[in-house]
Amino acid sequence: MEHIFFPPLSRIAVCGGTHGNEMSGVYLVREWQKQKVDESGALSITTVLSNPPAVNVCRRYTQTDLNRCFTNALLSSPITDTTPYEMRRAQELNAQLGPKGSEKAMDLLIDIHNTTANMGLCLIFYSSDLMMLHIYKYIQSKMPSVPVRAIIMDIPLSEAFSLESVGKHGFAIEVGPQPNGVLRADIFNLVKKSLDLAFEWIQEFNSGCTFKAGEVEAFTFVKSVDYPRDPATGEITAAIHPQLQDADFKLLRRGDPIFLSFSGETVKYDGEDNYPYFVNECAYYESKTAFKLAEKTTMTFPSISVKN
Repeated sequence: MEHIFFPPLSRIAVCGGTHGNEMSGVYLVREWQKQKVDESGALSITTVLSNPPAVNVCRRYTQTDLNRCFTNALLSSPITDTTPYEMRRAQELNAQLGPKGSEKAMDLLIDIHNTTANMGLCLIFYSSDLMMLHIYKYIQSKMPSVPVRAIIMDIPLSEAFSLESVGKHGFAIEVGPQPNGVLRADIFNLVKKSLDLAFEWIQEFNSGCTFKAGEVEAFTFVKSVDYPRDPATGEITAAIHPQLQDADFKLLRRGDPIFLSFSGETVKYDGEDNYPYFVNECAYYESKTAFKLAEKTTMTFPSISVKN
């Protein structure tokens, strides 16, 4: 594969509180702002509390999910008196950290999230971003005692809906399990360690280090699976089966139990072998998602270095 040169990563944004009840990012950003962490060598670091009203009431959002508001269409939509707060806030963040797709955008945008699912430490980014594969491999190699995985979103950047898509490069950190509204020291420290390693990689990259071509395992979305529901009321009639609970990223095979009905019956999986994640994620009840399924794939990437 042909060697690729990238411009240096000088302007970095670290965001927390995009979902106001995911506390690792909220407290890390607050701590960095208190310490005035805005310089790291030659790096300029901007810290942002993305959704202050949701943070103040410890809710995922106030009117609509901020982390679904960053498509090109929504960012360019007119603001009216009835526009939800989060859509207005998305345009403010785009002006501050972008604009998305422009040369003025942050060189790298990192958005910190928590999940109630047992997903360990995950990096989520878009398939077109080769540099993120290098950062992912670096973090994974430096944290051998922790499950570090990548979820790759295979959609055009114009349709990318999450905050990290505003930067020239970007990834979300998704780490759990952690209940909504709760701060766990072990989870907080995982986030902080992954950020420290990301900045370590950036410093090496900017100083002229060449990172070799390689490959990593990653997961790509296949589909979402809903809970069994009463056809008349729409209410769920089963919970995640104990065998599936906390089994994120463990291969799910046809015939494996996935739900246990409230009357005691087991519902078995009847699809293709795939990997579940976001299993029993609290925030996804409203979107009728019990878990998501992914394929495991091997991603290859070229060697890279900084463009002088």
